Amino acid sequence: MGQSVRVAWWREVSVSAVVAGFVAVLVGYTSSVAIVFQAAQALGATTAQTVSWMWALGLAMGISSVVLSLHYRLPVLTAWCTPAAALLAATQGVSLPEATGAFVVCALLVIASGVTGLFERVMDKLPMAVAAALLAGVLTRFGLDAVLSVRTSPVLVLAMLTAFLAGRRWWPRFAVPGVLAAGVVVAAAQGRVALGGVDWAWATPVWVTPQFSGGAMVGVALPLFIVTMASQNLPGVAAQRAAGHAVPVSPVTTASGLTTLVLAPFGAFSINLAAITAAICMGPEAHADPARRYTAPVVAGLFYILLGLAGGAVVGLLTAFPKELVAAVAGLALLGTIASGLAQALAEPRHRDAAALTFLVTLSGVSVAGIGAAFWGVVAGAVTLAVQHWRAR
Repeated sequence: MGQSVRVAWWREVSVSAVVAGFVAVLVGYTSSVAIVFQAAQALGATTAQTVSWMWALGLAMGISSVVLSLHYRLPVLTAWCTPAAALLAATQGVSLPEATGAFVVCALLVIASGVTGLFERVMDKLPMAVAAALLAGVLTRFGLDAVLSVRTSPVLVLAMLTAFLAGRRWWPRFAVPGVLAAGVVVAAAQGRVALGGVDWAWATPVWVTPQFSGGAMVGVALPLFIVTMASQNLPGVAAQRAAGHAVPVSPVTTASGLTTLVLAPFGAFSINLAAITAAICMGPEAHADPARRYTAPVVAGLFYILLGLAGGAVVGLLTAFPKELVAAVAGLALLGTIASGLAQALAEPRHRDAAALTFLVTLSGVSVAGIGAAFWGVVAGAVTLAVQHWRAR
């Protein structure tokens, strides 16, 4: 920030930042932790090795989020790569040591893309309208999930919506904390908060020596790299830029690769920039002052570290809440960001068609060749821009 003396981050944190950090972690874990467990099982991991995965992933996300956010004084939240976990869950004929070797190679490729600046050059050519449409398309699914959850749990979700509307009207800074509190109270009253299955034992890391095979490099490492960059890092950078935060792309990408490289033997298969959970930490709901919103990812990082150390308790603790509660909190917390993304995407008439196609393709969830909709949304937008605005020299 150009200042010789920085204010200690805990002096700038707010209640809303703490809640935003907690909600980001809650949404991040509950939305995909089951896929991570399936991936570990598909590779033949034992129970102890699976717990080690949660330890490594929690520490990787937590340490990188805290260090990067404090260093740049900007909101930088990392996450595990959910599409990569889905790819691993569908992998057959690859042993855990071979997969670990693929994690290492993927990390080296991510580091190379950051050190060379290649990924940043690609992102610099992405128009803001397309980036904003990409973000809106990624996040709108969570808004739809919040609305659809009314079908299975109307009392819970409508109570949370009421709390959200009242909060936005009378205490806007605490609207999301009010939604979370209302959801927990109603779910507890309905007897739907199940804490009995939580195992509070601390996690123990388990080292797996990497093995490098040609099949795993082609079949796991390369697809893992493509999915991480196209489906996760790309929308992660778009989310930061759409929120108005000029986070240095290349150093952060390099840092995520280094984090993966160090913790890959313990189960950190792929760490990347977060998009959906990061959006929770980058909006006005996280902090009224944009310059202090970096505190929300710091808080989220501390929660990640605690959950990583808890290891075996993660699933029981985070699945203690009903899925409708998590869906409603995520959807309502992201409502402002979705609206802002759509407004930015459609503001410029000459980019409107490209933005609309980017939004629709991203929202569709289509996956081609194992690469998610976020990448194909950008492709659709780029092709539209090229056709409509290309001029021969």
